[in-house]
Amino acid sequence: MYTLSCESTVDLTLDHLVQRNISAIAYTYTIDGKEYADDMRSGDGLKLFYSDLLAGKQPTTSLINEERYIDYFTPLLEKGDLLHVTFSSGLSQSANNAIAAAETLKKKFPNRKIYVADSLCASVGYGLLVDILADMRDSGTDIDALYNWTINNRRRLVHQFYSTTLTYFRRSGRVSGPAALIGNLLKLCPIMHLDGNGKIIAYSKVMSESKAIDKTMSEVARKIDGGAAYSGKLWVGHSDYIRSAVKISDDLRKVYPNADIRIFDIGPVIASHCGPGTLAIFFLGEQRA
Repeated sequence: MYTLSCESTVDLTLDHLVQRNISAIAYTYTIDGKEYADDMRSGDGLKLFYSDLLAGKQPTTSLINEERYIDYFTPLLEKGDLLHVTFSSGLSQSANNAIAAAETLKKKFPNRKIYVADSLCASVGYGLLVDILADMRDSGTDIDALYNWTINNRRRLVHQFYSTTLTYFRRSGRVSGPAALIGNLLKLCPIMHLDGNGKIIAYSKVMSESKAIDKTMSEVARKIDGGAAYSGKLWVGHSDYIRSAVKISDDLRKVYPNADIRIFDIGPVIASHCGPGTLAIFFLGEQRA
């Protein structure tokens, strides 16, 4: 028996994780001096968070420290072996804390298998990876094979996205202040992806959202496994941008009729850094370099 575990930055709903029998540890974020748990619950809490963003409030996020990981891992290890898949180390140092916690607990649980795998993924793409692992676990894959598959295939999880504002990327240091100001004035939409180290790369800009959608769709077509015959998970994430998420999902269904296409909200921790108006597509495809 083993537990498949992840972190709240998978940006799936709590209900989804419960149904899939996936355990999760929550990040926290702070607004106006008050700390909140990223509890993965949709509804009024998420709406209030995005309202705070639009009102100009600037949330901050925190790492998960080694002690919290130890407290979280311990009861799971008391039940059996553990595979914990972390948020990308290219975006957070929490992964290093998870690894350190696992090393500490190996002394307390010498007969348990304890694996920590850096997903090199983020948000709904990270969630999609973990959901695939749950499929494999349910089909009988053992913990050793599941860990090895994660390490060997994590870079095949493509993260293709764009944003309609550069303001939040400027705050997080992704673009300079003057570039963000000019970009917002010209209504530029940066086209981005995650690279092989799990870091955000902005590699192109277009002049309107309609062009951003066209560019994103063409990038999906170029990178996706099997082209139009793709029948895997093809998930859409959005930060308070449901109108565009629905449109691009409809476009994807026309091109990839056999795919499992779903829409998920980007949660507070990721949205604290990308802001509202970001739209992303996630799927298995070309290996990220």
